[in-house]
Amino acid sequence: MMNQQTLDRLHSLRWLGLAEAWRQQMEMPEVASLSFDERFSLLVDQHWTWRENQAMARRLKKSKLDAEPCVEDIDLRHPRGLDRSLIRTLSNSQWVAQHHSLLFTGPTGIGKSWLAQALAQKACRDGYTVWYRPVPKLFRDLMIARADGSLGRVLETIARTDVLVGDDFAMAPLNEQERRDFLEICDDRYNRRSTILTSQLPVASWHQQIGDPTVADSILDRLVHNAYRIELSGDSLRKKKGRGSSGDQPGGGA
Repeated sequence: MMNQQTLDRLHSLRWLGLAEAWRQQMEMPEVASLSFDERFSLLVDQHWTWRENQAMARRLKKSKLDAEPCVEDIDLRHPRGLDRSLIRTLSNSQWVAQHHSLLFTGPTGIGKSWLAQALAQKACRDGYTVWYRPVPKLFRDLMIARADGSLGRVLETIARTDVLVGDDFAMAPLNEQERRDFLEICDDRYNRRSTILTSQLPVASWHQQIGDPTVADSILDRLVHNAYRIELSGDSLRKKKGRGSSGDQPGGGA
C-alpha cells in the first residue's frame, strides 16, 4: 500500500523516470541488500538517464530530421571524396561548440543531405538543438510568417537554434527578399551558432545565385569563414541502393 502511494505521488509530481526506477527496484529482491545510499543513488541515476532520453527525444522530434541518418552508418568505403579523419572529428560535435559550419557540395544522389542530417542528428544526441529545412521551404516559411505577423518570432527561433540545416541551397537564384532574409539569418548566427548547407553547386557558384554582389559578399563572408567545406564527387549512391547495398544512401533530396 505504501509503495503504491509513493508511486502515485511520484506520478502526480511528474517524476516519471523516478517512478519507473522505484517500480523496478520493488521487483528486484536483490536490491534489498543494498544500503539506503546505494539504492537512492541508483534511483537518481535512472531518473537522470530517463530525463536525458526524454529531452533527446524532444530535440529529435523538433529537429524535423529524417529518422534514418546517423553517423554510425556513414559509408566511408564509397569513393566520393570523404575524408575519414574529418568525419571522425566532426562526429564528436565539437564543431558545434566552436560555432563552425559545414558546407556540403556535390552532384545529386551523392549523399549530401544524408551526411548533413547524420552529423546534425549526432549533435542533437549530444545535447544541441537542431532544425532541418530545405532552403526553398525555409524561404516559403518566412514569406508566410511575414504575412501573418510572426516573422520576428520565427527569425528569433532560427537565431537561437544551435544547428540550422539548410538543404538544397542555391538551387535557384535568390530574389531580393530572400537575399535580405538569408543575410539576416547568417548575420544572427555568425560566430554564435552553426549552420549546415547542402548544394549541388560548388561554393564558387553561390555568389551568382545569390545575386546582388554586395549582399552576396556579406552572406558568403559569414558562411564560408570558419566553415568546413566537404566537396563530394563520384557516382550516385542511389545506384548502390538499387543494388541493395547498405550504408548511407539518400532516399531523397541531395
